[in-house]
Amino acid sequence: MVKIIYRDKEWEVKPGITVKKAIKEAGLLVEAVLPIKDGKLITEDTVLKDGDVVKLIAVISGG
Repeated sequence: MVKIIYRDKEWEVKPGITVKKAIKEAGLLVEAVLPIKDGKLITEDTVLKDGDVVKLIAVISGG
């Protein structure tokens, strides 16, 4: 399984899906988070493998 972590919540999703689909399955907006794996920013079309851990960081903007 793939673990998705956002703030104090965790989800497990099936491997073989994209980061974008995993974020949507977690009920989050793709535009609102940045996916990080192994300390590096990854793209939303990255296919997740069994054992991956993806941390999501909230996007903050201001004006």
